[in-house]
Amino acid sequence: MTTTPGAPARRNQASSLRRALTVLEYIRDHAGNGRGISLTRLAEELGINKSTVLRLAAPLLEADLLVRDRETGWFRLGHGTLRLGQAYLSSLDLRTVATEPLRLLQHAVGETCHLVVYEAPDIVYIDKVENETNVRMASRVGSRVPAYRTAVGKAILAWLGEEEFRVVVAAGMPPVTAHTTTDPQRLRVELDRVRRQGYAIDDRENEPEVRCVAAPVFDHTDAAVGAVSVSGLTTRMTPARVREVGPMVVRTGLEISHVLGSSRVRDGGR
Repeated sequence: MTTTPGAPARRNQASSLRRALTVLEYIRDHAGNGRGISLTRLAEELGINKSTVLRLAAPLLEADLLVRDRETGWFRLGHGTLRLGQAYLSSLDLRTVATEPLRLLQHAVGETCHLVVYEAPDIVYIDKVENETNVRMASRVGSRVPAYRTAVGKAILAWLGEEEFRVVVAAGMPPVTAHTTTDPQRLRVELDRVRRQGYAIDDRENEPEVRCVAAPVFDHTDAAVGAVSVSGLTTRMTPARVREVGPMVVRTGLEISHVLGSSRVRDGGR
């Protein structure tokens, strides 16, 4: 058996890197009180001795990923993690992040899937994936629709404040189908249900023969910045099918939110 020169050293470096990252991740997850984590606790919780913890922490301290309190000796995250986070977030584009999850959702459900952002009082379609064999939806990328009558709009509004709700109501709520919600109080009740359930439904409110199911997308500040949806003709998107698709849409929204840095993924988006 031939051994590549330097292979053991590279394996040792990789092992040290993984262990150092374990230290960093533990501090990230358990030092939320601002005081940090003691050396003793790190050693005990990670099952390694104190000298090893200090050795692994050394390059993290040099890179400002960790800081150590001069008085207590406790470790906490350093400002280098903030720079990394900001660099990561600035490189993200919602449409790019959502492309693959949206495609997988469309493949799973076989119906048209949308990605939208909110521009008060409307939603704007920024991506659309559809099944070529199905009837085409009227929506198109770049078009705007009032938020009050769409599932995607309600999915976003449910997590926005009272001021945004009033903006939408003030813009008017005229009916476009026989099922459009035109009463602000009824819309408010519907948004309460969306928050409890995790997804919103447009039951022929925007197009006469179309049902739509949508879930919000949250950014790193946990603000609802967009929504994903599944739309289909009522003959296929029956109420029973809506109940099946709803959790799938929620999972897709949370997957995208996770990449964007949202903490809402820990409690199901609620």
